[in-house]
Amino acid sequence: MARKSIRGEFTGRHMLAVMVTGFGIVMAVNFYMAGLATSGFGGLIVDNTYVASQKFNGWLDEAERQRALGWEAQATRADDGRLVVETAGLPEAAKVRAFLRRPLGELEPTEIELQQVNPTDFNSPEPLHPGRWIVRLEIDAAGQAWREEQQLP
Repeated sequence: MARKSIRGEFTGRHMLAVMVTGFGIVMAVNFYMAGLATSGFGGLIVDNTYVASQKFNGWLDEAERQRALGWEAQATRADDGRLVVETAGLPEAAKVRAFLRRPLGELEPTEIELQQVNPTDFNSPEPLHPGRWIVRLEIDAAGQAWREEQQLP
């Protein structure tokens, strides 16, 4: 007497179900990861890479000119959440601005005109929202300009 298997026979339909399920899982994970990757990138670094490459030496010259000014600035966050910029070497009547953006996800760009609290320190009028920021500092004084980007944890 032939013994009948409890599980039944493995047919072409079973193989088709295994293949469709396997490839379906792979595709679902790929689409999910692609969605995460595109939602975390805020946009282009430069509009045209060729034009940017042609300007590169000019950017290096500008950086050297800024370094020759001898100005320094360091951005930190105070205990109350305000942006604090400590400077050194600035002439009087310097104006300090900060442009903030998120490194990932929603850009949430913010521009702040910093208030001078003493000859070397500048503060934001309002506390920053919690989280990581990229701070682009711009200092204008005596017809000169200085720019730098820093990470603010």
